[in-house]
Amino acid sequence: MTTLMHRHGLKADRFEIVDTRDDPREAAHRAALLARDRAVQALMKGSLHTDDYMSAIVARDAGLRTQRRVSHVFVLAFAAYPKLVALTDAAVNIAPGLADKADIARNAIDLCRALGVATPKVAVLAATEDVNPAMPATIDAAALAKMADRGQIAHGIVDGPLAFDIAISAQAARSKGLVSRVAGDPDVLLVPDIEAGNALYKQAAYLAGAELGGLVLGAAVPVLLTSRADSVAARINSCILANLYAHWLGTGHA
Repeated sequence: MTTLMHRHGLKADRFEIVDTRDDPREAAHRAALLARDRAVQALMKGSLHTDDYMSAIVARDAGLRTQRRVSHVFVLAFAAYPKLVALTDAAVNIAPGLADKADIARNAIDLCRALGVATPKVAVLAATEDVNPAMPATIDAAALAKMADRGQIAHGIVDGPLAFDIAISAQAARSKGLVSRVAGDPDVLLVPDIEAGNALYKQAAYLAGAELGGLVLGAAVPVLLTSRADSVAARINSCILANLYAHWLGTGHA
């Protein structure tokens, strides 16, 4: 480790290195304990396997669990969209139920607030804007919108179900006669499951050239879940998000 730091012009004495003797599970466990004890304000995955990393963070004895379900949020910057947009959950929750989606929305709203959005707008995506009993995602979306109306999801405006074109384009919404406070101006895109989210984020990165970073939220500290395929820019962006979110938590806004 010291040799690697010297190679990149970093002084080893600026950092505390905790030796876990090449045991990935022990490394993850020790990192979680450091976060629990507030010796560190965020956690970042390196070469550890995701299962080892996340298992240590959500373990009951780690002390990092909160009342919220953990979820992942990508923050994307598109040339064709005038502001940052959060995409969730494309990395952690495979097939979330309604209660899970409510926490996913709450986590994304909190991150947007940490980034300076006073009242984030959440578009709950489905294949159609019509509530259809044969499509469970539309039922969940409608329930989330009503939960927000009644204050069960606070600090944001939630609408759904919204098809992607309706969610992202005010013109598309007008052409279908849909009146919505979210359509055409979302801060958050909440997907129905991990397959939809994973495909959408990779299309954004590889076809649309979006700049991005991401965090796992819902734990006591922000958690960076980087991929081996992530660019240096994506890793740096994720670190910036973690820093901003940790600062926001520290100021007592959560």
